[in-house]
Amino acid sequence: MSTATLDLVNIGRITALYGVKGWLKIHSYTENADDVFAYNPWWLKTAHGVKQVEVDEARPHGKGFVAHIKGIDDREQAALFTSVDIAVERHLLPELDEGEYYWNQLEGLAVITTFGDSPQRLGRVIKLMETGANDVIVVGPDDQSIDQRERLIPYVPGQFVLAVDLTAGEMRVDWDPEF
Repeated sequence: MSTATLDLVNIGRITALYGVKGWLKIHSYTENADDVFAYNPWWLKTAHGVKQVEVDEARPHGKGFVAHIKGIDDREQAALFTSVDIAVERHLLPELDEGEYYWNQLEGLAVITTFGDSPQRLGRVIKLMETGANDVIVVGPDDQSIDQRERLIPYVPGQFVLAVDLTAGEMRVDWDPEF
């Protein structure tokens, strides 16, 4: 399979080097942080393209993890993979229950607020952030939004997030555009 036909989803990031024997620090985006190692193979999104790798060892370290990639045995080789996203093929991810979404499915959706007299477009979902209390949607302006403001909207289904329609590419929210 060529890398052009892969449907990849980011599940983590290599953040830094660890030691001199090719180990790397890993930040997981998965709900259970150590699940990042449950997927194989990893596809690393480097400046020189997408590269398939296999992790042969991994362990917790501080608030994250460290891992060793098979065949990468010194600091110089490992340095080529720092600040690189870790992706896996979408079909490896588990199916979600109705009304649940992977973050990457929400990124890029148009955000329409139903607050007030008529629906207004606030922009598009740029990314989501984990804050502890609840996740937050970062909505950036686009060429159809009511203004050029960036907004942070709590991802609270039923309260602020009213509906997600992946087919239509829209998320309906109850959010005052003045916030």
